[in-house]
Amino acid sequence: MMDLISGLPEDIARECLIRVSYQQFPAVASVCKEWKTEIASPEFRRQRRSTGHSQNILIMVQARPEPEKSETGSTKRIKNPVYFLSVFEPETGTWTELPPLPGFESGLPMFCQLTGVGPDLVLIGGLDPMTWKASNSVFIYNFLTAKWRRGTHMPGQPRNFFACVSDSHGRVFVAGGHDNEKNALRSVLEYDVTSDLWVPLPDMATERDECKAVFHHGKLNVVGGYSTEAQGQFGKSAEVFDFATWQWTLVDEFLDYATCPRTLVDNSDDDNDDDNVYICREGELMVMEDSTWQKITTVPSEIRHVAHVGVFDGVVLVIGSSGYGEEHESLVFDVKSNTWKKLGSPEGFRGHVQTGFIASLSS
Repeated sequence: MMDLISGLPEDIARECLIRVSYQQFPAVASVCKEWKTEIASPEFRRQRRSTGHSQNILIMVQARPEPEKSETGSTKRIKNPVYFLSVFEPETGTWTELPPLPGFESGLPMFCQLTGVGPDLVLIGGLDPMTWKASNSVFIYNFLTAKWRRGTHMPGQPRNFFACVSDSHGRVFVAGGHDNEKNALRSVLEYDVTSDLWVPLPDMATERDECKAVFHHGKLNVVGGYSTEAQGQFGKSAEVFDFATWQWTLVDEFLDYATCPRTLVDNSDDDNDDDNVYICREGELMVMEDSTWQKITTVPSEIRHVAHVGVFDGVVLVIGSSGYGEEHESLVFDVKSNTWKKLGSPEGFRGHVQTGFIASLSS
């Protein structure tokens, strides 16, 4: 077997490789078969996490900046926003853009959903920005190769405004949403990224359009949303799927306030001590502790409309704007020090954030 690095013991060679930035993964993988195999191995990911060399990045479906005001001073939108995939590295403050989706070079599908599994970014569904036709397409971006590939289409009728989350270990879950006739759905699907296979899970007890999903303590939680008859009237309940019993459990008062659950988030990093669930509502950042929601702070006045919330390394990231149509800003709240800090974002990365998630790239 060939040495990872000629003349160096394997443990020293591996110490060198685990320090490589995720942006260099494609170059490393192209050097030789041994390096490609190494950085793709579970052991490499484990060591990268345990030694503190994994990198948290925020991946967002973000709108291109709005045009400047017209001669009349109007900022009214004259066409639909164009979305792209932006990437923010909290450690370095760097903002970059991922390559465009194959077939969608002029803009991402509207209202698509995304999540991550290991080195893979998974983007599902959405509306064609030109025809507004719903799609069941699946695209996967691999950070080791810096290339997109197509996955097996999501089975069944097209759905929109569904919840999407991963267990960070190879599976992606799609729950609820609505069909082409605006009928809210109870169905849930599981997608295995490695085998590229979809399987159905048991239906939920309740229709849930515009719900939110988190994978918490080994269970799939589908929160809020509304039924077909209650169009737009969000509920407070959640359903929790236990994979050991293969059953759903209804939690009537998961939320203590009937609101859109879009900003609900938990820390999906298994190596982090903070396993709380957070949500922003009416200018307040709330945390669930022992099944009880508590206010921990007020969101600074720079952000009146919260678009996205993320959690990593003991901080809560809040992205939003001071008003509809205004540029988006990013703030982070340090849970331990109880302080806010503003993050700078360059021109081109201040558009509306439709959705996003924080990936911990150990490989």
